[in-house]
Amino acid sequence: MSENAPTLSDVAAHAGVSLATASRALNGSTRKVNAALQERVLASARELGYSPNVQAQAVARGTSNVVALVVGDIADPYFASIASGVVRVADERGLIVTITATGPYAGQASVAREQAALAALRGQRPRAVVLAGSRVVRPDAQSAAAAPDDPLAGARANVAVVGGGAPEHRTVAVDNHGGAAALARELLALGYSDFAVIAGPEELVTVRDRVDGFRSVVPSASIAHAEFSRAGGRDAMAEMLRSGARPECVFAVSDVMAIGVMAALREAGIAPGEEVAVAGFDDIPLVADVTPALTSVSLPLAEIGARALELALADESDESDEQGGPDRERTPVSAEVRVRASTPRR
Repeated sequence: MSENAPTLSDVAAHAGVSLATASRALNGSTRKVNAALQERVLASARELGYSPNVQAQAVARGTSNVVALVVGDIADPYFASIASGVVRVADERGLIVTITATGPYAGQASVAREQAALAALRGQRPRAVVLAGSRVVRPDAQSAAAAPDDPLAGARANVAVVGGGAPEHRTVAVDNHGGAAALARELLALGYSDFAVIAGPEELVTVRDRVDGFRSVVPSASIAHAEFSRAGGRDAMAEMLRSGARPECVFAVSDVMAIGVMAALREAGIAPGEEVAVAGFDDIPLVADVTPALTSVSLPLAEIGARALELALADESDESDEQGGPDRERTPVSAEVRVRASTPRR
């Protein structure tokens, strides 16, 4: 026996079986070995301290006990909340979650990172893949399967997407448009009339839907696009103030951007909520604890993550629509406006 970590060959020799039989016994192949041989191989593996090769098991079974979650900025609590739902469902089903983060969206560099991540994941044969990062807007005539730079092209594992922008894949739809419109109506009712929107990159589906929803109610709102992050919100607000603009109310299309907006206001000597109202979107857990507590549009983020993994794991025979394509949840996840101290009545 080797002085190094024991190999599959060592186990086979110790058990007195062929290498193929040892592999089938340990790696879960669809070709079964009889119970006595399997127990002999397992006993040898225990005695030698052999650990099965997870990738070899995946090859033998055609899949693995791993589900993959691909998110954007891992520092963003939005993704952490979605991940908690994915982990809960995976745990209930005896599966392991691996998380890949592509970072704050940065154009084609982010698309390339997601392509590389999905290519690597395909080699690991995950049971399912959940993509929680915002998709890029594409012309309706161009499907994701045909787009040469689309990271989902060729990904035919059990894939579920949070949000939209990938119509050929199972999708947990989110009512970003309706939630932003509801927020705009609530802010008008509170007495605000002069609005600015701090948005992420305009080619992102989530950003587009939230901006369009807000402006469907308040078409006069000005728009500033920036990185979809706290730093992006802070920089965009600081630039707006330098330009001389001072809106009554700022809507940032994510809570982390809104927190950046509040930081920029304070740096300029302006009290958020008192002199300029601020609202966000997502209702991540910490926004009720910032000062002032942030008005936001609440989404059940953990539930969205759970539903996405359940959808990805669903049997395809149960998930086909009338045209034979992948199913998606027909009713979007609804959003609810939570008014807090950052938008007091005028």
